[in-house]
Amino acid sequence: MLIRIADFLGRDFLGLVLVLCVLIVFFGLSSDYFFTALTFATMANQLPALLVVAVGMTFVLIIAGIDLSVGSVMALSGALLGFVLVELQWSIPYAIIACLSLGLLCGFGNGFVVARWGIPSFIVTLGMLEIARGGAYLVTGSQTLFIGSKVQWISAPLPLLSVSSGFVAAMIVVILGQIMLSRTVFGRHMIAVGSNDEAVRLSGISVRSIRVKVFCLAGFLAGVGGLFQVGYLQSADPNAGVGLELSAIAAVVIGGTSLAGGRGSVINTLLGVLIIAVLQTGLAQIGASEPSKRVITGVVIIAAVIVDVLRHRSGGIARYFKAFRRTP
Repeated sequence: MLIRIADFLGRDFLGLVLVLCVLIVFFGLSSDYFFTALTFATMANQLPALLVVAVGMTFVLIIAGIDLSVGSVMALSGALLGFVLVELQWSIPYAIIACLSLGLLCGFGNGFVVARWGIPSFIVTLGMLEIARGGAYLVTGSQTLFIGSKVQWISAPLPLLSVSSGFVAAMIVVILGQIMLSRTVFGRHMIAVGSNDEAVRLSGISVRSIRVKVFCLAGFLAGVGGLFQVGYLQSADPNAGVGLELSAIAAVVIGGTSLAGGRGSVINTLLGVLIIAVLQTGLAQIGASEPSKRVITGVVIIAAVIVDVLRHRSGGIARYFKAFRRTP
């Protein structure tokens, strides 16, 4: 039973929980206002967009890809949502469908080009970053579209709770993402593609199909992030999500997902997002300047990458000596 739980949560889960607890205790002792219900509720209500985008980024990194367009796709999806609600007076259900469909379409475009012509995902998604950001400015006329109460329900606190429905929905996405990754055939295929795509191809599995589906998922979740962002701001901002792809990658890497592909955990990505949120909020409350916060966050990201590399190398060395001992 314990082995199954550990497999579901990921091998790095306890270490990340420990780091998160240390940060909470440190900032709780350093600030009179950190360890309060209001602080934690505020952090939770600011996280949904980053959290769902980071889930999609986890899948992309697991297949040894990268998606630099998610922040811009989120902004474009949110811009379309605002445009159809304000300018075209669409109903909420149809506007949401348009928002999510656009994110899915952008993800499909990324995946199709990467899979069909074998172009590195870094280049393809960098191009999509520019396309989507330019599209967001065109749709909104380079101005913020105020929506107001039509989308207020997304960020409104739930009854008897201090967190929004968006945060609860994001947590459901995390749980479903982890189940898909660790308990479905598609999840196993993602890990296999990231580990050795040639072996997967020779076994008769369509590597191209898996890549396209993963980028579609990332684009769709970016669209969901756009919905959450518009609900939180109650407006569609064409500048929304600038640099969000870097925060998502940082959270995923801190969560232990390998940049080389083949290993990752959605639950650990959640902890990575929480670590970044606690770090930034705590630094702000103890009076750290914005440049200092960026420097410290960057150091944490580099440290997480170094730990991942060292762990990977030590695992390889351990397997070598284990095999050596078995050699007659």
